[in-house]
Amino acid sequence: MKKIGLFYAANAVKTSQVAKKIRKVLGAENVDIIPAEQAWGNDFEAYDNLIIGVSTWFDGELPTYWDELIPELETLDLKGKRVALFGLGDQANYPDNFADGLGLLGDAFEKAGASLVGFTPTKDYSFNRSKALRGNEWCGLVLDFENQSEMTDGRIKAWCDRLRAELL
Repeated sequence: MKKIGLFYAANAVKTSQVAKKIRKVLGAENVDIIPAEQAWGNDFEAYDNLIIGVSTWFDGELPTYWDELIPELETLDLKGKRVALFGLGDQANYPDNFADGLGLLGDAFEKAGASLVGFTPTKDYSFNRSKALRGNEWCGLVLDFENQSEMTDGRIKAWCDRLRAELL
């Protein structure tokens, strides 16, 4: 079995916590964990299966390190690669761009030819708009520590169970 490359924002405390939980649930032997701040575009090409973690900043923006990496990402050849995204947002304070960072990264990976996997339902969320929507689903796992922290562990476990079928 090929390892999964899990790229996440190490400087974002909650995103880092989620990345470590995902690695634990999927098994450390199955997942290499790489801080996004130290990643180069070709690091993504080394894996057939990727998990990408991002938070949404301010009014729907990507953190600087992801924002700066997108132009390089979009030039890569990621055809045949499967990408599962997880993202953090605050639906109460930012309902008009809830978890937009997830959608922005999803767009970049799709532009590079990757296939997104690990979509999740929007049930139990309250928001107006989001770039993370693909039809009636999220383009990955969306977590809201500020308003639904009690649901985080259950959502991570359910998502990882799904990823086992899609990535492992």
